[in-house]
Amino acid sequence: MSFPEKNIVIVRYGELSLKSRGVRDRYEEILKMNISAMLKANGIPFSKILRDFGRIFVETQSPLAPEIIARVFGVVSVSPAFSCSADPEEITALCATIGGEEIKDGQTYAVRARRSGNHSYSSNDIARICGDAIWEKLIAAGKTPSVDLTHPDREIFVEVRQSRSYVYLNNLKGPGGFPTGTQGKMVVLLSGGIDSPVAAWLMMKRGIDIIPIFFDNSPYMSQTAIEKAIDNAQVLFSWAPGRRHKFYRIKHGEYMRSMMETCSSKNICLMCKRSMFRVAGAVMKKTGAVGIISGSSLGQVASQTAENMICETYGLCLPLYHPLIAYDKQEIIDLARKIGTFDNSIRASDEKECSAVPEKPEIKAKLTVALDEENRFRFNLEEMIQNMVNDAEIIEFSPENEIEIK
Repeated sequence: MSFPEKNIVIVRYGELSLKSRGVRDRYEEILKMNISAMLKANGIPFSKILRDFGRIFVETQSPLAPEIIARVFGVVSVSPAFSCSADPEEITALCATIGGEEIKDGQTYAVRARRSGNHSYSSNDIARICGDAIWEKLIAAGKTPSVDLTHPDREIFVEVRQSRSYVYLNNLKGPGGFPTGTQGKMVVLLSGGIDSPVAAWLMMKRGIDIIPIFFDNSPYMSQTAIEKAIDNAQVLFSWAPGRRHKFYRIKHGEYMRSMMETCSSKNICLMCKRSMFRVAGAVMKKTGAVGIISGSSLGQVASQTAENMICETYGLCLPLYHPLIAYDKQEIIDLARKIGTFDNSIRASDEKECSAVPEKPEIKAKLTVALDEENRFRFNLEEMIQNMVNDAEIIEFSPENEIEIK
């Protein structure tokens, strides 16, 4: 038997399997579509994507396919595999060929087998006869084999389904969660910083389609910030290809100027964040979204103390999600590196990120401070909020992640 080629990628998922049959079928179909979109977006050839109970199988010989599929939300793990029929002779021959090639002289090994369907043999039977076949192959090759079922140097996995069998050597971990698009869409307050892209990614992992909103505080902010925010959005969208994504650029500078004319300087950050939530709520209604995502991490900056966070939203009826609320900074940085947004987020700028930030911002605002500040405004707040939404620049990302400004 000549050495075979890996021609299948086994895709495993977790929480999907706990759903009712109808919901599970729908989620699996969405997962299949998302896998297909991810492969196409990365130029990976494949012939079929098949569903079987508890598994999805992708027919491809590309060595890059497993790593690409492992970026799809909802995927728990993937394994590039060799395949054959469910005939024990074919399984043992395939295992012997692979084991004889992969196991080096002096290494220990173990065969891990599992089976589903109706067969005349058990999982233990397959593990035993495959282990024996590998042993004989190694001996014939002049090697000195040794079996260790607890801590082997090499493991060979066998998964037998009703009519096909799969042999593989390793698992590649995926992000888990739910497939993108299964839990609706949400607006995310996205900046060029480290935190908000990570918050968005975590909610994408839970099945959310995101609609990023960037608040352009010009002339109080660096123009590099918008560039970094768009780049961050593009990275996030690369985790959910095959869709037409929208990015809202909100012209927020006029509000900042008007607000700062009456607002106590120590409350500027608090009032800035509150208006962001107001605008996000209007965009949420306009787009049919079901929530608002922020990158808040408790106590990290002035606007994220417990007192300020309740003051910022006091009186506003909005579904807010703060997935980073209990994360520390290093945990967030580690995730940003994994996602691919970290290097962009820390890109240096010659300008100060925001010149409106006061020297001593409020960190323990009383509950009604924001309402009191708004009551002193010399402009129609609701009208300004609606104008910001109506005048937003919408940047569309095509399914190929190309940019179009409207």
